[in-house]
Amino acid sequence: MLNTFSIAFYNVENLFDTEHNEFTLDTDYTPDGEFQWNQNRYQRKIQNLSNVISKIGAKTSKLPPIFIGLAEIENETCITDLISAEKLKPYDYDFVHYNSPDERGIDVAFLYQKKHFELIYSDTYTLYLTDNEDNRDYTRDILLVSGTLFNEQVYIIVNHWPSRNGGVKASEKKRIKAANLVQEIITDVYKENENPNIIIMGDFNDEPNSNSVKNHLMNSSLINPMIELQNKKKGSVKYHGKWFLFDQIILSSAFLSNGDSKLNFLSTQIFDDYFLQEPKGKRKGAPKRTFIGKWHLGGFSDHFPVYTYLKKTNHL
Repeated sequence: MLNTFSIAFYNVENLFDTEHNEFTLDTDYTPDGEFQWNQNRYQRKIQNLSNVISKIGAKTSKLPPIFIGLAEIENETCITDLISAEKLKPYDYDFVHYNSPDERGIDVAFLYQKKHFELIYSDTYTLYLTDNEDNRDYTRDILLVSGTLFNEQVYIIVNHWPSRNGGVKASEKKRIKAANLVQEIITDVYKENENPNIIIMGDFNDEPNSNSVKNHLMNSSLINPMIELQNKKKGSVKYHGKWFLFDQIILSSAFLSNGDSKLNFLSTQIFDDYFLQEPKGKRKGAPKRTFIGKWHLGGFSDHFPVYTYLKKTNHL
């Protein structure tokens, strides 16, 4: 009987198919593009990512994540290929995906095992940003998914907040706007359910103690177990030799053992097994990515996945 299980989030770094979409900036990821993105390279990435997802949480749970939020997915073709791969096909994943207005065409998505999670509804929230000339700055939508997880209704908010391009301080206002939008989503959820099980996951491009997360997203009804990992100098992405904990899973306090949920929070961890790391050189220990510059390394992603263990209580 499955009592302890995992949920996860993974920025899979530029999972593009090989076809050009005239409405997005994806030409680098075509056979004639900068990265010579052909079927062999694409299929290798699909197999690598499916292998990673199949192993997340396996040390404690008998199954890979019951559901997982993804970032940097181009389209439904990529998701279908991913869940149809040999390592994931036995778990009968389905998915939620919407095309977002992001200029590069990279979206968030939500995968779930149909046997254990029943989808109720999903919706997207558009983050409206402008540049210094007051022109629209197109970025990823935020995804809301609601469903029943082992007979408990849960609400999952999947994020990929604006990057730090242009500098941390100069770009901070964009991520604060994203945090404020998540608060609006939470307000909508509370209109539907007065004591909801909320899970906020994503690549925030900010850390647990950053202004956007700490002061604009968090409130007394939320817990962020990633703070403990950050205090231990852990990270999910490495940039210029420094670790950052951009990838986070935040939960409502209902998941605590003294809360009302029949699903209890156990722990949150970074999935950084040795096979996911650069084995040597100046990047030793960092996530083994698909490309370094234009050189095809054939790895996984520039991010490690993060995952949370939940436990069903006896009265579920």
